[in-house]
Amino acid sequence: MIRIVNLTLARGALRLVEGASMTVHAGHRVGLVGPNGSGKSSLFALLRGELAPEAGSVDLPSRWTIAHVAQETPAVDRAAIDWVLDGDTELREIEDALARAEREHAADGHALAELHHRYEAIGGYSARARASELLAGLGVVDAKHADPVASFSGGWRMRLNLAQALAARSDLLLLDEPTNHLDLDAVIWLEDWLKRYPGTLLLITHDRDFLDAVAQSIVHIDGRSLVTYTGNYSAFERERAARLALQQAAYAKQQRQVAHLQAFVDRFRAKATKAKQAQSRLKTLERMERIAAAHVDSPFEFAFAPAGTHSRQLVRLEHATLGYGPAKPVFERLELGVLAGDRVGLLGPNGAGKSTLVKALAGVLPLTAGERHTAQNLAIGYFAQHQLEQLDPDASALLHLRRIDPQAREQSLRDFLGGFDFRGGAVDAPIARFSGGEKARLVLAMIVRQRPQFLILDEPTNHLDIEMREALAEALQDFDGALVVVAHDRHLLAATTDTLLLVHDGRVEPFDGDLDDYRDWVLAARRRDGGATRADPDEGAVDRRAQKRAEALARQRRSDARKPLVAKQAKLEAEIAALEAEKRDLDAWLATPEAYSDDAKERLKPAIERVGELTWMLARREAEWLEIAEAVEQAERDAATG
Repeated sequence: MIRIVNLTLARGALRLVEGASMTVHAGHRVGLVGPNGSGKSSLFALLRGELAPEAGSVDLPSRWTIAHVAQETPAVDRAAIDWVLDGDTELREIEDALARAEREHAADGHALAELHHRYEAIGGYSARARASELLAGLGVVDAKHADPVASFSGGWRMRLNLAQALAARSDLLLLDEPTNHLDLDAVIWLEDWLKRYPGTLLLITHDRDFLDAVAQSIVHIDGRSLVTYTGNYSAFERERAARLALQQAAYAKQQRQVAHLQAFVDRFRAKATKAKQAQSRLKTLERMERIAAAHVDSPFEFAFAPAGTHSRQLVRLEHATLGYGPAKPVFERLELGVLAGDRVGLLGPNGAGKSTLVKALAGVLPLTAGERHTAQNLAIGYFAQHQLEQLDPDASALLHLRRIDPQAREQSLRDFLGGFDFRGGAVDAPIARFSGGEKARLVLAMIVRQRPQFLILDEPTNHLDIEMREALAEALQDFDGALVVVAHDRHLLAATTDTLLLVHDGRVEPFDGDLDDYRDWVLAARRRDGGATRADPDEGAVDRRAQKRAEALARQRRSDARKPLVAKQAKLEAEIAALEAEKRDLDAWLATPEAYSDDAKERLKPAIERVGELTWMLARREAEWLEIAEAVEQAERDAATG
């Protein structure tokens, strides 16, 4: 196990944790969360032996093999699959010893037999197949497994490094933001792989759905302490909310006590007959260990301006052929339209053409053939990863915004940037030293400032922490324009889109199912194909449950079963109204001081838990209502045409 006792850890003059303790049992999967700069990556460096503690002890078994993802990849000519196999150091040592024995014609048959036995025991004969499966799972197609590492771009090299770490047969695996450079299919595969990982896992990620699926407990770096919570990220959020509520109640009680003591001191300090009692109460105040006020305020606060579109159809691609140069087109004779109010999530494997499609919708990729029509004066906000590199490194965040909105007052721009957590010197400093997350936030701020009517977001959550992802999701939920999203963050997709399109085999088609169905489909296809990656997945791999549901719905439509659907919709509306009313009452009570009084102590925790239950129940019923509403509309269209 890993045992950390009374740890004090610092980076320069900044103390990250102080007097902190933590225990992680062997084989356990732990998510490490906390604000950026709180010390998560430094804790990983400590476990790797790259950083020494100022005080305290860190104990872990000396025989453990520790694997982590290297942040740099040299531009070497070594084949990608060999680079991955290099992660298994014992395998490489045995291979070197066998090769050396063969070159030197070693006569020690016993030693040679031992090497062959150990090689078989660690799965050496199947190691290349395992490495190929790792590469395939992370989206590297079979044809590129023998390509030199130098031929891969930066994001793809990070996938190679991740595959190398997974190949290490480690006892302890340290993963710091492993999903940042992955698409959704690769994230789903990695999630499934980690759930079967036999060693101890420490995971840093801002993907809450990924944490929910993988982590068995959460360690929160909070106030320079390490606080352990049992369960996944959702359980951590619920328990932390309850703890904060109790802390707030204790804080309010103490503030009343402090006020009472201070009032006595102020009133009687000057009176000779009461001076002794006043002095005693003053000492009580000085000895009192003050409870901090509980707060979980997000540093981010922004919203999109009303879209105000007057056209029903915003963008339409007609008979469109999309591609790059002389290569085979990605799409041919594509028909696709985006209407006002559409909220679309694009699904599909890496290489299927999702980014190509959004570039065409945004107008940054000219069509090879066909036509692109847009509504008059349409304002499009387009986020893509390459925009981070196109920022002016010598300009400040304020100057970037001033170039977009030159008429705005400086204070207005500063206030606006504050909503994206750019404050003080960060507003005026050149962005050359900005982190990837800070650059992503600035690009999003620039898009929001342009008041778009149609938003196109291609992996907007890369580099964003959980708080910023949540703020973006909330802002997108309130955005009344059209939205098209490509993201590996399922929480963002589920929270902001209501239509899923599957991009594959040169086609763009509705995906009949939800994100859970898509996960099942991806994993089933991978297992059926032995982990092989295919740029164009077989259409027959569609999840059987989704197929049966679609077939049943089709029969329902053909039999003109609109009345039962409408009745079910009405029932759901009544349930939603009742749940909303209950949640509204609880929210109103929790916003009052009475909720944190001594008399309400027994009621407070159940009320907080009930609010969480109501939020979940409302989300499920609203999703069901939307699905039925679409079915009703389709049934009406079928009846009109049939």
